[in-house]
Amino acid sequence: MAEIIQRDGTWTFDGEALRLVPGHDKNVSLLRRTLGEVTVPLRALAGISFEQGRKSGRLRLRLRDGADPLSQATGGKLPDGSDPYRLTVEPDRFGVAEYVVDEVRNALLLEQVPSSACTEYVLPGPAVPLSVSAGDGTASFDGEHIRLEWNWKTEDAKAAAGARLLALADIAAVEWQPAAGLDNGCLRFVVRSSPTKAPPKYDPNSIELWGFKKDPLTALVAAAVQARLPHPGAGPAPNELTPAPAATPAAAPAPPGDDHDTLLRRLRELGELHRSGVLTDEEFAAAKQAVLKRM
Repeated sequence: MAEIIQRDGTWTFDGEALRLVPGHDKNVSLLRRTLGEVTVPLRALAGISFEQGRKSGRLRLRLRDGADPLSQATGGKLPDGSDPYRLTVEPDRFGVAEYVVDEVRNALLLEQVPSSACTEYVLPGPAVPLSVSAGDGTASFDGEHIRLEWNWKTEDAKAAAGARLLALADIAAVEWQPAAGLDNGCLRFVVRSSPTKAPPKYDPNSIELWGFKKDPLTALVAAAVQARLPHPGAGPAPNELTPAPAATPAAAPAPPGDDHDTLLRRLRELGELHRSGVLTDEEFAAAKQAVLKRM
């Protein structure tokens, strides 16, 4: 098992999944605290990286396209601070972060997890019921219906029609766009029977976002709806008469001796990290045991 504990949160990898738990530090974003613990199966990952900085570093997960409804709904537009797949690492734990990266990358290679897009969601999306107030209204979702209610800041022409109740079966798509500069953002539901290109300010199927603290929470509503819509990568079953494309030759597996040498080098590196104080006694014991099990 590989684990890194920081004020920003705790990431734990057991060989099959990464468990991401947000920290209790006041700087942890409202979205991450509301979303809570996230378990990312290994098959949802396309990669992991660690970026060192002068004052802190960052661990980042790269998910396979189509694996996560939150990523699908937001299109990579979530601010860094609200990204649940990012962890701020303090300088005294850079070595541990690199160890976590090595363990996850090795597991991806051993399990031969493809980097291609998914045809179904691997992560379930936020739990429902869910209700968020931001911008000019409140969006609620119970798993079957979306309810949009307006506040005193809503444009009169939009509010005149009253609250909206949209059935999930009538939703063709969900769009989420954060406010950027002078441009307002939105949470928009595209309805099959009445598509519109009206600005969110006037669109009765949209919540307009102005860049306030609670805006990112609307992405959770978008993700919960997205998780229940048809997956964008799902298509018709392939024709059995059509020959499959030739597979790309896989890299030849490393000789057993090379694997053994790699693990020995890992043990020596762990010993050096332990002696230098980067790894605690508990971290060293857990990491050493994980390596020995693979020899």
